[in-house]
Parts: sequence; structure tokens; C-alpha cells
Amino acid sequence: MSSARSTPDAAGPPAPAVRLDGVSKSYGEVRALDDVSLTVRQGEFFGVLGPNGAGKSTLVEIMVGMRRPDAGTVSVLGGSPWPRDTALLRRIGVQTQSSAFFTRLTAGEHLATVAALYGLDRAAAGRALEQVDLADRARTRVDDLSGGQRQRLALATALIHRPDLIFLDEPTAALDPQARRSLWEVLRSLRGEGRTIVCTTHHLDEAEALCDRVAIVARGALLALDSPGSLVRSLAAPARLLVPADRLSVAQAEGLDGVDRVTVEGGEVVIETRAANRVLVAVGELVGIETVQTRTATLEDAYLRLTGSEQHG
Repeated sequence: MSSARSTPDAAGPPAPAVRLDGVSKSYGEVRALDDVSLTVRQGEFFGVLGPNGAGKSTLVEIMVGMRRPDAGTVSVLGGSPWPRDTALLRRIGVQTQSSAFFTRLTAGEHLATVAALYGLDRAAAGRALEQVDLADRARTRVDDLSGGQRQRLALATALIHRPDLIFLDEPTAALDPQARRSLWEVLRSLRGEGRTIVCTTHHLDEAEALCDRVAIVARGALLALDSPGSLVRSLAAPARLLVPADRLSVAQAEGLDGVDRVTVEGGEVVIETRAANRVLVAVGELVGIETVQTRTATLEDAYLRLTGSEQHG
């Protein structure tokens, strides 16, 4: 199946890979989604962020046709995902944290069985294992894989039929930092092939590194939808300069021109300023520039500002 990104023609840009218009969903008295409208562009890496219970899972389940919305319309690759469309299912891949496996088989046998269900040859299993760096575990029983290895096997299962649109639920959960970064490269390569990826994650650094745009949801409502950089810039948040408390006093920091606020955290004097360059030069003259650490606003700052006191992670 070809997965090349569609290109604009005389009629204009390609249709979105996913379009939701006024989608709502309730479970009894609980409003899981409240009038959500958004589009996911073809070839885009799209993140869905939000606290636990925000409605992320319901949103993705509606996109893949696992649940029917109470109101609103949903279009996925030009068709309706509900009721379940078998032709559409062949064009999408879904990885969840509770993905089902043939646990008594080896990783290779599991993927070979999945390949057969899609009418693919056994070579597809080997390619999928290579893609997620599990080739050396092809003969290991699924039961004997670590949690992180099962997570990668779930991704390989979602990718084996080379889908155009991929839905990932916390794809790097249970992975160590090195394995996370390795999987990031896999995901970047998929996007580079023109595939569309919709990903939920609690790792905000991951969303900032990978996503073209992110949707932030809370209490069933869409709070923001933009690129990570645009969301961060919209904060107009001050920069933070960190200096060891034994090198600079609070009084010295407060006396510098351009300083907005000074606190002490973990043995560091933390200077907040919207005139970072000027203050950095002044601090450097007092303590030496090599002792100063700088912290600018991140997607996490934007997320916390938008979601208020709700927990993430």
C-alpha cells in the first residue's frame, strides 16, 4: 500500500486525515467530550495532551471507530469510522497500552500471525521487528518480554501492514530514556514517509520534540490547538536564571535592573526576568557566566497554565 503524502492540486490542499466537528460524548452524568472540533492534517504528527480523565482516550476511541459520539460528525481518511468500516481498518494502525498478544508465541510468531491476518507474507514480521529494534527478540516468547519490549511489539503490530494513519497511546510508556529516544527516531522516520500520526502522551518533552501540533484537552473540552512553539510563545513567560545560592544573594539579585522576581529553590537563587540578555550579562559580571543556568518557557509551562491545578503524568 502506498503511503506517500498527498500533494495539493488545482482544487486546493488535500483533505484532512481526521476531522471532528462538534463531537460530544457522555457516560451517564459524566461529560467525557464537550463539543470538540479539530482537524489532523495529512502527514502531520499530532499530539493529544491532557490530565488523566480529560477525555483523551474517548477522543481517540471515537476517531478509530471504537465508540460512537452522541453528537457531532467524524471523518477519518474521507470516511466515517462508525459503524466499523473494514476497508478503513486496513488503512489505520492502532497501538494501545493494553494491546492484545498471542502470549504463548514468540515475538516473531505473533507478528507472523498478524501478518497472515492482513494477507501479508512472513517477511512483513521481520521488517516490523527491525523497525522497532526487536529483531534480536524474534525467538523470545511474548510472555518473557519486558514491559518496554512488549510496548515496542505493540507498535510493531500496529505498523506491520504499513498503515496511512497511525494512532498511538502512550507509545514510550515503560521505556527507559535510551529506548525512548530510539523509538522517537522510529516515529520521526514514519512521519518522514508521509504517514499521519495521532499520539497521546504524558511526556511533554516528547510532545515538544515530535509533534507538529498538539491539542490540549481537560474536562472534555478542547483548551488549545497549536504548534508547541506557538503555545509556548503565547505565554510571554519570563526566563529563569539559576545561580548557586553561595555565589549570589537574594538581595544582590533583586538589585539588578530588569529582574521581576527572585526566589530560592534547592540551593539555587532563581531569577525571573523578561530582559534575559541584560540580566544575564549583569549576573555574569558578579559570579562568572559559567555558573549561570538558563531556563526558558517550555510546553510544560503552557500545559500547566492552560490546565490549571490539574495533575499530569
